[in-house]
Amino acid sequence: MTTTAQRLAVGDTAPAFTLTAADGSSVSLSDYAGRKVVVYFYPAAMTPGCTKQACDFRDSLDSLTAAGYQVLGLSPDAPAKLAKFTDKEALTFPLLADEDHAVAAAYGAWGEKKNYGRTYEGLIRSTIVVGEDGTVELAQYNVRATGHVAKLRRDLGLDAA
Repeated sequence: MTTTAQRLAVGDTAPAFTLTAADGSSVSLSDYAGRKVVVYFYPAAMTPGCTKQACDFRDSLDSLTAAGYQVLGLSPDAPAKLAKFTDKEALTFPLLADEDHAVAAAYGAWGEKKNYGRTYEGLIRSTIVVGEDGTVELAQYNVRATGHVAKLRRDLGLDAA
């Protein structure tokens, strides 16, 4: 039996979490209380799509930060793999290890996927924007790796359409 987690909607309270970052530190959503946070879920570090998406976030980080947004990337990878990914791609925002995918499930980013006719459970590439008050301001599921950050920026009103 497959379990698709309940997806979050605008206005929902973002589930709290504490995870291990690539550098071995603990990072909690509550660390960012009073700030806007882009929490994005990606399937696997150092794969082509995930690398493109991470580099897009890296390249947009200054303008996102200037607009008041922090970025956190979450994947099922172990911290050691995330550390290699961070170093290899010169990523400048925290990557967090959600090895048991409990946070992904809480955010609705874990569930049934279909690929080449095969159905399985896995991480659903998703982006959740959490507002200063800890509620969901934007929830996007099944996003594309390429072009997603540009679309997100437009959806947040940071770029003209």
